[in-house]
Amino acid sequence: MCRWFAYISPEEPCLLSDVLIDPANSISKQCSEHYLPKLLPHGEEKDLDDSKDKLIRMRNSLLNMDGLGIAWFTDAAQDYMRDVKGPRPALYKSQSPPINDFNFRSLCMNTETKCLFAHIRASSGSVVTQVNSHPFVFGRHVFMHNGVISNFTDIRRELLRDISYDAFANIFGSTDSEHAAALYMTHLTGHGNRESWQREYTLDEMLKAMMKTVVQILELQRKVLGDRATPSSLNFCTTDGRRMLAIRFRNHATQQPPSLYWSEFAGRTLNHKYPGHADGPGLVNEQAIMGEEERIGRHTIIASEPTTYDEKEWHLIKRNCALTVDEFGTETEVPLTYDERLNAVDRGDP
Repeated sequence: MCRWFAYISPEEPCLLSDVLIDPANSISKQCSEHYLPKLLPHGEEKDLDDSKDKLIRMRNSLLNMDGLGIAWFTDAAQDYMRDVKGPRPALYKSQSPPINDFNFRSLCMNTETKCLFAHIRASSGSVVTQVNSHPFVFGRHVFMHNGVISNFTDIRRELLRDISYDAFANIFGSTDSEHAAALYMTHLTGHGNRESWQREYTLDEMLKAMMKTVVQILELQRKVLGDRATPSSLNFCTTDGRRMLAIRFRNHATQQPPSLYWSEFAGRTLNHKYPGHADGPGLVNEQAIMGEEERIGRHTIIASEPTTYDEKEWHLIKRNCALTVDEFGTETEVPLTYDERLNAVDRGDP
């Protein structure tokens, strides 16, 4: 499966290379190496303890070599355009994995941001091309996905009928993920046009739109495929630069969704402006003696895998739950509610 990394802070920018390249388990290295605390014991070849889900290793062992993308928010546009207020996303995509992309490394070493999405892709069947790399941008809103909408080609035509015209026109690739992003924007804006993409929405509105998107996908699968429908893994993440929402979801009674973690502390060891090292011990004692003006600001990281090897810094998002981060940096984990009858019949594992 794909891998993603997201960072957001109301006050503390990060240097892209500090979080995407330098750490021992940075997303740049997750092309072929994986670290899954609380799911798979590190360095041990066995499945999840006390679980019959033998597929979790398969979902996390694929090579992620089918392209990369990053979206970072910057205030530059508002300094030059009268109709722009607040941060807007800049976007970089490549067909190459990050370890082979010179431009990616140069950009990361010279760019800071308070909100960042990064994604490395493992294709589920669609062509490897720049436009199919995540994240996907709709105005000030950014969206990415880890997982797969099962039997997507069977439901695509029905799905397109429910996507607003402007959101449909903003689909440049062929992935299930970009279509899900367009459907989410349709629900978020109430079929609004491109002007509505520049608005901020509350976390409650974002979560309701996300769940409408998930439920609609599952309902279409059941409508078109009946008992032939198989489970979908829908780890979605979205942000407007000030708020962030991520869900860890799979419509199966027992199987785990792809991994997803969050941390409010890992940035202490991922920022060169502060003491410490990304692969060294935490900074609890050092932080206690630092002056208030020297302490790193509040921040949240959401990632498919922890980027530091300090398990105490990371929380595994529970199965079929959402994590919300408001404009003040407050994190809240909430269970997702949906009709359990939409759990797919386990006839395979996309």
